[in-house]
Amino acid sequence: MKESPSIFDKPLLVTGANGMLGWALRQRLIWPDGPKGELLWTDVRELDITDRAAVGEFVGRRRPGVILNCAALTDVDGCESRRDEAFRINGAGVENLARAAAEAGCLLVQLSTDFVFSGDARRPYREDDEPRPLSVYAASKLAGEKAAELAPQRLIVRTAWLYGPRGKNFVRAICQRADEAAPLRVVGDQVGSPTYSRDLAEALWRLIRSGARGVVHAVGSETASWFGFAKAIVELWRPGTLVAEITSQELQRPARRPAYSVLDCSRLLAIAGYRLPGFSQALPQYLAELRAELQGAAPA
Repeated sequence: MKESPSIFDKPLLVTGANGMLGWALRQRLIWPDGPKGELLWTDVRELDITDRAAVGEFVGRRRPGVILNCAALTDVDGCESRRDEAFRINGAGVENLARAAAEAGCLLVQLSTDFVFSGDARRPYREDDEPRPLSVYAASKLAGEKAAELAPQRLIVRTAWLYGPRGKNFVRAICQRADEAAPLRVVGDQVGSPTYSRDLAEALWRLIRSGARGVVHAVGSETASWFGFAKAIVELWRPGTLVAEITSQELQRPARRPAYSVLDCSRLLAIAGYRLPGFSQALPQYLAELRAELQGAAPA
């Protein structure tokens, strides 16, 4: 993999570092092949990305080689009633980072989502397919993609259905309800690619090291409906738990989701030589971490 000393000898700034992906990056980037420069871990208390002056001052003072933005409002249904906040964080906040990155001459890495697509496709979505967001959350994330284009050096990585330690996610919720013997009713008419946070962190670092620019898709290599994924979870966590399949219409959530949001990751493989494992490989690892966490041991 080719590396640019001008980037990798400088600090690497991670925003939203206390979230699920931020925590996974903390584990990955301390490896011996991680960045040579200082790692700057910030969350909203240290750096509010919606404060343009604060972002400009911080980036101008620390002069990072890479800004990796993990800060976002990810409550898909909540965004429907918090539109202004969603666009302030997911759109205007990214613009602030992009302008600061342009001024500092550094790379901006922006995380985006499969939800920017409408779900009408019959094949996995490629990077150059036209986005058609269905929800406020999706529209705000697409606004963030467009804002990131203000940075001459930019990498936009779309991912999907993220799960892992240190955060709310579908897997944790299913396990909790199974432990409570609560009824499990899960939609079967939405299909996507469950993605383990540790694997996404690996993909991000490989893309950065490979000099990737533009838009790249990075998701787990197996697809499933939420219902199918839930069945795989309970079979490993609490076998015998019954899961009922329902439709999106029956669930009646505030935000519309794409029925099919599988992403084509061919470009990731071509650039970085990496394919994210599927959930049949990644899920047992996360469930072992979750058991350790619930038993009071810190996940490694």
